Amino acid sequence: MTSTPNYEVPAEMRDFAEKSVDQARKAFDSFISAARRTADTVHGSAETARTSAQDVSARGFEFAEQNVTAAFDLAQKLVRSRDLQEAMQHQAEFVRSQFAAIQAQAKEFGGLAQTAMQQSAEKAKGVMQESAEHARKAMEQGAEAARKAGAETEQALRNASNN
Repeated sequence: MTSTPNYEVPAEMRDFAEKSVDQARKAFDSFISAARRTADTVHGSAETARTSAQDVSARGFEFAEQNVTAAFDLAQKLVRSRDLQEAMQHQAEFVRSQFAAIQAQAKEFGGLAQTAMQQSAEKAKGVMQESAEHARKAMEQGAEAARKAGAETEQALRNASNN
């Protein structure tokens, strides 16, 4: 029965392996940290979009209330009108004031939408730039760790073959 030769792993090889694992762990931690920051930023962008939608919705209800109130005010004036000429005058005033109100409301809605889109675009741009930078750094760290690991492996093999 032949016995298996007892081969001891050189200390340099063990040290190299430990350093390699530590470097890989650091590179992975850096990558995960970048991914978490990206997820948090995306969540913030979604929160901004939700808040913007709530603002638009609230303003829409306010505008609707203003427009209905104006219509009821017109109805009140019409039923109190003494003659057709006065009723037509109230109607003309209503049309002018509602036209101006609707223009102002449309302008405000446009501004709200534009602001929401700009904020979303700026956040998305920031997220993409930050993510790309973190990914680049993580890749550089990984490549550097791999380069060092390769050099240390070669050195450890040379040392082991010389012993």
